[in-house]
Amino acid sequence: MNGRRVVVGMSGGVDSSVAALLLKEQGYDVVGLFMRNWEETDESGACTADEDYADVVRVCGLLDIPYYTVDFSKEYMERVFSHFLEEYRAGRTPNPDVLCNREIKFGPFKRYARELGADFIATGHYCGISHEEGVHRLLKARDAGKDQTYFLNQLTQPQLEGVLFPLAGLVKTQVREIAVQNGLATARKKDSTGICFIGERNFRKFLQEYLPAQPGKILSLGGEVVGEHIGLMYYTLGQRRGLDLGGRKGEEGRWFVVRKDMANNVLYVSHGDETPLYSAGCTVENFNFIPFPPREEQFSCRAKLRYRQAEQGVRAVRTGENTMTLFFDEPQRAVTEGQYAVLYDEKQCLGGGVITSSFGKQGDVV
Repeated sequence: MNGRRVVVGMSGGVDSSVAALLLKEQGYDVVGLFMRNWEETDESGACTADEDYADVVRVCGLLDIPYYTVDFSKEYMERVFSHFLEEYRAGRTPNPDVLCNREIKFGPFKRYARELGADFIATGHYCGISHEEGVHRLLKARDAGKDQTYFLNQLTQPQLEGVLFPLAGLVKTQVREIAVQNGLATARKKDSTGICFIGERNFRKFLQEYLPAQPGKILSLGGEVVGEHIGLMYYTLGQRRGLDLGGRKGEEGRWFVVRKDMANNVLYVSHGDETPLYSAGCTVENFNFIPFPPREEQFSCRAKLRYRQAEQGVRAVRTGENTMTLFFDEPQRAVTEGQYAVLYDEKQCLGGGVITSSFGKQGDVV
C-alpha cells in the first residue's frame, strides 16, 4: 500500500495482534493504539488494562511498529456506562459493547487516529467491509461462529469510511496459527469474555455498587406469591438459575422468569411451561440502516435478537424513519427489551436497533 498509514486498535489480544501483523505484511505503515476505557478502583481488579498494555508493547516491539496509548475513560463513562446504568434502572438488559463501538472505537478513537496521520483505521473484529463508490457495507465474516457484525450494527456511513477488517477471511484457528508461527506474545492468550468493567466479579455485587437493590415479591402468572426477589435489575427474561425457588410437589420442571413489572416491583415466573416466553414479533427503535434504508416499506430477511443466536427468518415492516416491527417466521424465546435486533441478508449486516417490546405471547394470533 505504498506506506499508507493505518492505525490499529490494539487490545492486547490475539485478534488485534494478528490484524496488525497482516496489515504490515500488506505494506501499510502500521501504528498501534491502545485504549484505556475504564478507571478501575477495585483492588481485586476487574480489568486487566496493565497486563493488556504490556502485551501490546511486546507485540508492537516484535512487529517493529510504533504504539501509543490514549485514555477514553471519561468518554466511556459519559456515553456508555451511564446508559448501561439507566437501562438496568428501567428494567431492560442493555448491550454496552454495541454502544462502545459506536461511541468510542469508531468515534473518539477514529478522530485520534486521524491526528496520528491515519489514512485508515483497523480493528481485530471478525467481519468484512466493502467501500464502493462512497458506499460502505458491513459484511459477514468467513467464521460464522465468530462473526461480530452484531456488535457493529449501530455504525454510520461516516464511521465506516476508511475502516479495514483484516480478519474478515479467517477463522479463529487460523488466527491462532498465524500468531504462533510469528511468535506473537498473545498467541495462546485466552479470549476476553463478558463486559470489561465487570470482569470476573460477581455481577450482582458489582451492580449493587451503583444501583440500590429494591427487594419485592415473586408471583406466578396466576398471582400466587412464590418467593421474594432481591431487585428486578438482577434478573433477565428466561433466567432459571438464582431464583431460589423450590419445585412443586408432584410437578416436574424448573421456575424461570417471564416478566418484570417495574411499576409494582414484581417479578413474574412460570413453572415448567415455557409458552409465556415465546413471542410472535417485536418492536424496534433507534434503527440504524447500513448502508441506507430500503425503498420497500416491508421486506423479508434474517435477524439476530441476541449475539449468541442463529439467524432467524423475519418479516420487517418500517413503521417510521428509524422504527421497525419484526414478525418472526417462528416464535422466538425470551425476546429481551434493551437488546439489539440486527438484520441480515445472505452476505451483509443491514443494521439494527433496540428491542422495546415483544408481542404475541401465550399463543396469541398476530
